[in-house]
Formats: sequence, C-alpha cells, structure tokens
Amino acid sequence: MVRFDPYSYEHHEDPYPTYRQLRDIAPAYLDPDRGFWALSRHEDVRAALDDWRTFSSAGGITLERRSEGVEPMLIEMDPPRHTELRALVSRAFTPRRVADLEGPTRQLALELSAGFTPGERIDVITDFAGKLPMAVISVMLGVPREDQDELRECSDAMLHREEGSAELTPAGIDGATRLYGYFNDLIAVRRRAPRDDLVGALVAAEEGDRSLSPAEVLGFCFLLLIAGNETTTKLLGNALFWLEAFPDQRALLRADPTLIPGAVEETLRFDTSTQALARVLTRDVELHGTTLPAGRKGLLLFGSANRDERRWDDPDRFDITRNPAGHLAFGHGLHHCLGAPLARLETRVALDVLLPALGDYTVDVDAAVRVHSGNVRGFARLPLELAP
Repeated sequence: MVRFDPYSYEHHEDPYPTYRQLRDIAPAYLDPDRGFWALSRHEDVRAALDDWRTFSSAGGITLERRSEGVEPMLIEMDPPRHTELRALVSRAFTPRRVADLEGPTRQLALELSAGFTPGERIDVITDFAGKLPMAVISVMLGVPREDQDELRECSDAMLHREEGSAELTPAGIDGATRLYGYFNDLIAVRRRAPRDDLVGALVAAEEGDRSLSPAEVLGFCFLLLIAGNETTTKLLGNALFWLEAFPDQRALLRADPTLIPGAVEETLRFDTSTQALARVLTRDVELHGTTLPAGRKGLLLFGSANRDERRWDDPDRFDITRNPAGHLAFGHGLHHCLGAPLARLETRVALDVLLPALGDYTVDVDAAVRVHSGNVRGFARLPLELAP
C-alpha cells in the first residue's frame, strides 16, 4: 500500500518516487487517515481540470479549510462567477502590460547580479531569485520598493507548514492578516487617487454594469503577490539546481542561449514550483476501481502528471531540447494561470542574465534548504559556489 503525505518533510525533499508509486499502484488515491484523494496520472489530472462541474474550485486550492468570512479569490471560483470575473481582470492584466516589463526586468536582473564575483559563495535565492519576482510584481501593482521585503516575509510565512501539519502557522496567519491589511489600504488610496498600475486598472475595470468589488480587487492583489512572487522564485531556483545537476544541459544552454525558452518549459515540466492544487468533488467519482466520495477535497498532482511515463518518454531525464508541450505546470482549461506569460518572461530574462554571471557554479546540496509546503516546491536557500 502506497502512502502519500503532502506535508512530510521527506516527501518535500523528493516527491517523485512516491508519485511514480501512486501512478502505478493507486492512480485514484484515497488517504486512509486524512480522507483526501489524489489524482496522479496526466490523463486524469487534465480531464479533472476540464470537468469543473465535478472537480470544483469553490472549496479553495489547498487541503486546509478556507478561512471563514474571507472573500474567495479568482482561483477559488467556478463559472459563471469565475468567467465574469476573469474577463474583467484580463482587461487589466493585458499582454502589453506584461511585455512592457521585459526592459525593467532585465535591468533589475543586471543590477542584482552585478556584484557576483568569481570564486565567491552566494545564496541565489536570497541574493537574486527571491528579489527579482517580488520587485517585478511590485512594479505591476505599484508597491513601493521599501515595502517589498516585508511583503515577501509575509508571503513566505504563509507557505510554511510544520511537519505533518496542514494548518497555517501563527506566523502564517499573521502574514496573511498583514497582507490583506496592506492591500486594503493600497486599494483605498487608488480609489481616491488613480494611478496607471495594475491596482489602479483593477479598481477601474468595468464591463457593462459590472465592476470589481473592493473584496474582489483585494483577492486578486493577494493572489497575484503570492503566486507571482513565490512560484517564480521557486521556478528559477529549480532551474538553476537542475542545470547544475545535468551539466550537459547547462553546457548546451551556455553554448546556445536561444535554448533558454525551452529550458524554462522543461523546468516547468520536470520540477514545477506548483506541485498540486485542491478541488472538491460535487458527486461520487468512480476511477480505477476506487470511489472518490462527493464532498471530499483532494489534490490534482501537477508534479506527478508532468513526470507521467504514459505521456512522455524518459520523463525523469531533464532535457531542454525535448518538446514538453502539454505539461500542466500552469494548469489547463478555464483555470489556466493568468500570470503564466509573466512567469515565463521573468525566468527567461533571469536565466539569460544569470548564466554568464554565474559561470560554472556548483550547488552546495548539503546546505540547500527547501520550503515546506503542501503545494509549492522549491528552495528557501540555495547556496552556490562560483568558479574562480
């Protein structure tokens, strides 16, 4: 019998052997202790993402209970409300607004990496990967630079879980409270004095007689800060980790930087920062000889689906030249991540700047520290030794 604990620190170190067992032995897993279910095969996860009537987002995106009295975010909604709200938000989160960030992103990446010296030791999360996405998303939202470190601390605290526990820590609860308070104040300022940033655009977004309520604007700002900061930070750290672990792939990339977009996509497939999102069943589901009961919350395991040997040849090989089309790192269907173009842009630009600056770096695996979260995979610290 395979056992799967998404809050186990051992699982966070390397979830992929467990994922393989789930796919082979219990593709429709029902946990005997916590009662949650999990789908691990690519075909099943993708089908569930298409079937929102059965696999509802309304219960929240984590196994934890949603906080009472808190307005659901866009990612926690089903149609028709989701469709209506996404159409409004999309008017503010435009491709042009994202594309305009490439220049500032490159400039910031150059500034952050300018002090890297051959032969020195750096923590690429603290010194680069944790700062770049927060700064970029802050530019979009209109958050001043002096507030960014505090907001990132709040965001980090919300992700962390104690071993074996699904519940927010006291620090995480405090972080969420501070974030909501911060954006509530910022939204009020934009209503009084509009500005050309994303918060201002969300406040002004209208379609016919419909506009975003203050709670809906607040929910999207909160979501964008967490998703835009944490997942991209972890994605970039994961890319640097695996490029060192597969030196032939790093050599390919350094010899031909035009392969960088492919390296970003392969990292998303091979070790995506968003490993899973939760859904609630609206009816009983019979799958692979198991009944998943109505009303029960469970996980769609993107990290497992992206390593499914039924979908990809040699899936445990990190290969930046493969075609990883069809990976589920950004979800699929109506909940496909609205921020995916921004995450791709940031990671592409960051690798383009970082790889020459880092040279033939070595990861200090023994000193690396992973985040401990039921959904997000990546590093809290990733020390690198730069070659002389």
